[in-house]
Amino acid sequence: MGERVELARYTVYRGPRIIYGQRIDGGVVRVTDRPLDGVGRSYLVDCGLECDGYSALKALVADYTRQARTLDEVPMAASLVRRTLAEEAA
Repeated sequence: MGERVELARYTVYRGPRIIYGQRIDGGVVRVTDRPLDGVGRSYLVDCGLECDGYSALKALVADYTRQARTLDEVPMAASLVRRTLAEEAA
């Protein structure tokens, strides 16, 4: 496995979080969302993004952090219903 690279940081009511990118299995890009202090749940955000290029990775991270600010919650942890309501209100 390759080295984890910090792609972004954001803070929600539960605390600060880091989005990491990492190459695994011969080049597959995995994006994870982890608590800054290492305590708590981590989430797989995406895997296999390498085919779409760096601009797709940047867009994913920008959209993900925007959702986190809007929801004040980890986007991967937010319920579908809550996400839908927040998007409709925006």
